[in-house]
Amino acid sequence: MAKRLLCSPGRSNAVSLKFGQAPSELLTDFLININQINKDNLESLSKCSFKHKRLVEYILLITQELRLDPQVGYHAVELLQRFVVKHLADLLTTPTPQGAAADQPPSYEDAVFDKLKDKFPLVVFSCVQLASKVSMHSNMIDNITAARFLHSVGHSVSKQTIIESELLVLKGLEFRLNVLNPLTYVEILLEVLGHNERSVPVKHLYHLCHHVLQFIVLERTAIYDTLLMTTTRGVSPSGEQREKFVTVTEDCMLLGVAVISVATFILYVRKWEQVVEELSNITGISSKSISDLAHVILVHIVSTSSPSIQT
Repeated sequence: MAKRLLCSPGRSNAVSLKFGQAPSELLTDFLININQINKDNLESLSKCSFKHKRLVEYILLITQELRLDPQVGYHAVELLQRFVVKHLADLLTTPTPQGAAADQPPSYEDAVFDKLKDKFPLVVFSCVQLASKVSMHSNMIDNITAARFLHSVGHSVSKQTIIESELLVLKGLEFRLNVLNPLTYVEILLEVLGHNERSVPVKHLYHLCHHVLQFIVLERTAIYDTLLMTTTRGVSPSGEQREKFVTVTEDCMLLGVAVISVATFILYVRKWEQVVEELSNITGISSKSISDLAHVILVHIVSTSSPSIQT
């Protein structure tokens, strides 16, 4: 019998492989790695989130239009989030000129967009372009392609401007581009599940998981608001409850197992309990937590007439 893979303390090295290509001896390392990264991220969360539906949808549409690997889109969303948060931190530490206080935007998000509004579309595209360059499985967006695409959506910019925007983002990220995205969590967890439970047809689940994940990231606010109200048993959660709940909304391990459990429920409902139990064993996340989030997602899939999922 093959050795079962579970999260446990240890060291690991990340390797970029296509789904199904990772040898079993590396899967444990991958699992430990993403689990630790997830924990580290949850301990250093920003209070600001820029993963708004229209912005995420725009990024995913760019990746589709340029025929890039889906990983590029989710990676670009993470790069943009980190860049904007860093830019915000720099903005808040910059001394305010005398007499300028009355002109301050009403929120942190407004402050960032006010500062970046003229160049923001190009910043977003630069995140996609950088994500394409670090992906091992996607075409790289060169500056000619970038200029042509931007012109097609109404932004006529020179190659030099594109390079300067890319450099702005790189400096804002302190040249740290190797960040994980939700799809990476889903793929690794799905591979581990397939290793531990050979009877689960993970290759069939793989494609549906992509659609489920896309639905969740686009309906993120509504889904997690419902989960929060279900958890607190109240229609108007307090500010303190919402602040504490951020660790749930940003938990990529929880998101990953929820995506897989939803896909399993849709395609192989008879195996659903088995899969949820095994995902709980793999990650240490309780079966109830997985089931609760999966139930909320399924309710939203059924009730939302959204074109986000096409099976």
